[in-house]
Amino acid sequence: MSQVRSPGIRVLLSEASSLTAREHLTVLGRAGVRVEAMSSDPFALCRWSRWLRALHPCPAAASDPEGYLAAVARVLASGRFDALLPTHEQAWLFAVARDRLPAAAPVALAPAESFRRVQSKIEFARLLAELGAPQPRWWLAGDEESLAGLAFPYFLKAPFSTAGQGVRAVRDAGERRRALAQLGGGPLLAQEPAAGQYGQVQALFREGRLLAAHTSVQTGTGMGGSAAARLSVDHPRARHWAAAVGEALRWHGGLALDYFHVGGEPVFIECNPRMVEPANAAASGCNLPLLSIALAAGRALPADLMTGRPGVRTHSTLALLLGTAERTGSRRALLRTLRDAASGHGAFAGSSEVLTPVTHDPPSLLILLRAAATVLARPAAATRLAGRAIATYSVPEQAVARVSGPAGPGSRASA
Repeated sequence: MSQVRSPGIRVLLSEASSLTAREHLTVLGRAGVRVEAMSSDPFALCRWSRWLRALHPCPAAASDPEGYLAAVARVLASGRFDALLPTHEQAWLFAVARDRLPAAAPVALAPAESFRRVQSKIEFARLLAELGAPQPRWWLAGDEESLAGLAFPYFLKAPFSTAGQGVRAVRDAGERRRALAQLGGGPLLAQEPAAGQYGQVQALFREGRLLAAHTSVQTGTGMGGSAAARLSVDHPRARHWAAAVGEALRWHGGLALDYFHVGGEPVFIECNPRMVEPANAAASGCNLPLLSIALAAGRALPADLMTGRPGVRTHSTLALLLGTAERTGSRRALLRTLRDAASGHGAFAGSSEVLTPVTHDPPSLLILLRAAATVLARPAAATRLAGRAIATYSVPEQAVARVSGPAGPGSRASA
């Protein structure tokens, strides 16, 4: 992990339950930054850390976005924070309701309309098509008739979802019927599978100019197929297309693009309009959270593009455990994961812990032990644990619409 020190800086995280928030806390806490966070859950993931200075109660943004924004505004009104860092979909909420935060709030946000173009999976696919960026073939769908001629397999995706909740693999007619019933009416995105290894490019922009970019590939699987262990790599083409997306949208702040690759050539499948799990980048020498603070605060930033060095391995034992439980439903498989963690084999070989680094952050052992005991007793409980966290940090389109006025999300631009 990067040992850059930034004592005296104080930041507010937009939530405290996601893996991204927890990795921000680890990266910033080790750098000496004073971290506080908003949370509707008093027992959120970030609470169990010596690095969290305060947990500010607030309503859940999904069910009460107005109350959530008012709570954030009250905390920011003190003027003691160097930056507000959106660690999940609160970024979209802040963008459409920027006028509900203090005018001087130090936060880096892209225009609200730009958020909608990448928050929607359908709009993002259209944007990639406009740019000529590589992506799997895709179609708009809404019912069985519109999908009747499409060969299996493919993925069916709701336009707006988080943590894989709106994505279904479709391999036969039965799965097609179930997916349509679960994802509901309205336009859906049908997308061919992409070949190769899953990767991600994490990027930071200042008004459309790429400031920093980091590429990594998955070496261990978490819930919903997420990257619970990562290896930093050098994928120039992924950085190139991330820069093109950011420039087209005049993006300001963090952006992450998911892709599959063969030989470093990316095929993009989704976009997260925020900073995503930054610890592998920080361990590779590209400290995106510290750069995000400088961007939000209007401070000096490096003149040259910053990238992480390849060959750095990181992992989250907690995320790997939950992924094993979801994928296998087997206590024996869970015990093998714990054995590998203790012996440094498999996804843990030559890798550093980024979520619960108990040597540096002893209280984090509590959440790891609790999760391990829960899924060993009942592997299916992994879905419940993840669902509870998602409910506290997710912000559905309907919540954004409530604070963006009668014209709908994206109708109000932000600075």
